[in-house]
Amino acid sequence: MDEVKIGEILMPGDEQAQARQEARVRRSFWPTLKKAVRHIPFSRDLVAAYYCAMDPQTPTRVRGVLLAALGYFVLPLDFLPDMFVMVGFTDDVAVLAAAFRMIQAHIKDEHYQAADRAMTEDPAIDPSARPAAG
Repeated sequence: MDEVKIGEILMPGDEQAQARQEARVRRSFWPTLKKAVRHIPFSRDLVAAYYCAMDPQTPTRVRGVLLAALGYFVLPLDFLPDMFVMVGFTDDVAVLAAAFRMIQAHIKDEHYQAADRAMTEDPAIDPSARPAAG
């Protein structure tokens, strides 16, 4: 996956685009994560990025980049369909890794703490009831 394609995916977008991405990410993040958790070597970072993206104190541009990357992660159809077991999440990992490099300093300890709590909770708990960052 080349840098131009990843750069296009990670465009933060305007407020309307971010609102649409946030709704999509909120709706699809946890079910997609459950399918992908064994295939993504940095699941804790991914969940922390989710909490960072949902944190209203995160700068708008950073939220936009994260929402774009997380939106790509939750899309059912992407460059390499996720149904291909070993390679299906490869493009998602590339996009997420690029996003993390761009915004890593904005993912705070409280986002990681929320990620740790969410990842250790009973999986039957409704994701909307999971602890919020901050």
